[in-house]
Amino acid sequence: MIKEEKENLIHWIRMNRPEKRNALSPELVQMLSESIRKAYTDDGTRVIILTGEGKAFCSGADLAFLQKMQDFSYEENLQDSNNLKELFKLIYEGPKPVIAAVNGHAIAGGAGLATICDFTLAVPEAKFGFTEVKIGFIPALVSVFLVRKIGESTARELLLSGKIIASPEAFELGMVHKVVESEFLEEEARSLASILAYENSSQSLKGTKSLLAEISNLGLDESLDIAAKRNAEARGTEDCKEGIGAFLEKRKPDWTKGS
Repeated sequence: MIKEEKENLIHWIRMNRPEKRNALSPELVQMLSESIRKAYTDDGTRVIILTGEGKAFCSGADLAFLQKMQDFSYEENLQDSNNLKELFKLIYEGPKPVIAAVNGHAIAGGAGLATICDFTLAVPEAKFGFTEVKIGFIPALVSVFLVRKIGESTARELLLSGKIIASPEAFELGMVHKVVESEFLEEEARSLASILAYENSSQSLKGTKSLLAEISNLGLDESLDIAAKRNAEARGTEDCKEGIGAFLEKRKPDWTKGS
């Protein structure tokens, strides 16, 4: 269900259920979590690229499995929901940037998966939609992250209407960072990953992701207090010393010294 490749400091993860439009079965959710955790702990990986095999990025929950789970107990359903929650949190809070290369439609949980990533690139023909209300379901987990990303008003419109939008509109709403023609999608993702991996400090990327996750729902004063502490901590890191030294010496920084 997963294909993985390493390209120097870049770790590719490809969802490989094209016959099911890469629907999120419990097995696929577990394998994605395991693959991402492995990439996070691999010193030879600095950026993760997530994409799908076939014509779709991810069609959301596996409806055949959801139908079976209607006979499960509340506790069993809660465990399954918590597994997906942990995957989303892993991407959102994790120490390394995750790029979604959206090669096709991203629907319901698939749209959530695509837009939770730090960067979302999408082909023009890709469609996005939170269609849970169309089948009597609730876009529960994805709503938490969507509100943070595009604001409550726009999130309400998408979540309550269940409407499908194209990549250009998703870009206008802030769900997608760049629309890329399909033949250049992987090249664009690779180029972005290379910039993050080779030009930016991995310590700084980790710290910034952690900070953004921590302050997202805090008040101004509390957020600034935390930011000031992180600022002070960052000044003593090896990457900060190397970065400032390289700037003053008019050379490229060597991030391997501290990362």
